[in-house]
Amino acid sequence: MQYRCVASSPEGLVQQVAVSYLRHGYWFYVSGRLKPGTDLEALDRKLIDKYGIAVSERERTSRKRCGLANMQYIRFEDWFLLLATEGHHPFKQAERKVIRDCRRVPIRFEGYSISYRRSGLTPKGGGNPKWHACVRIDNPTCKQLKAFFLDRACHRSVENLAIDFARVPYARYAPIRRQLLSILKAVNEARARTAYQPLPHSVLRLRRQIVQPFAEVPTDLPSLPEVA
Repeated sequence: MQYRCVASSPEGLVQQVAVSYLRHGYWFYVSGRLKPGTDLEALDRKLIDKYGIAVSERERTSRKRCGLANMQYIRFEDWFLLLATEGHHPFKQAERKVIRDCRRVPIRFEGYSISYRRSGLTPKGGGNPKWHACVRIDNPTCKQLKAFFLDRACHRSVENLAIDFARVPYARYAPIRRQLLSILKAVNEARARTAYQPLPHSVLRLRRQIVQPFAEVPTDLPSLPEVA
């Protein structure tokens, strides 16, 4: 098997980061867009080799016990993300001025905001609070969406607005479902003021679809490690 790093879609990248990486402690990150004309496959190989990313599960476990950080790398088209766990690593020295912690500064990608947060629930018995990955539509994008729908709320039929809601592309994680329900509520309040028919909740697609996170990979990339 190969080290898979090329995401099949924005939803695939978000799913892999939120579901597989953040929950295993990959909180420190550097992200960015590559210059036009960059040889993407050559860059993938360079970063994977430079930071020793393609290692086995056994080696990741050993590094963790020794206080060393592990890393993951993922890319969609010209946008890349390098993630690291707690511990010592040359990556942290090389990129110390630009590394961010997603527990404090969310990862922003294609209108998504991806962070790692404390749960609002208090564990039974007074234990330590639990943490979880949080995927939202980022604030500027959410405001634009709300403005878009409110502008059409009283000028479009239920059928046309349903089509508009169906076109909202973001994967339906729980925070995104709440954001969309809030927008729908605002739209119905605006329609109620002009005695227009309200939109039913069925116009929203609320079930999150599981996607294949990775695209096909070249056969000459390093081996795929298990996430630790």
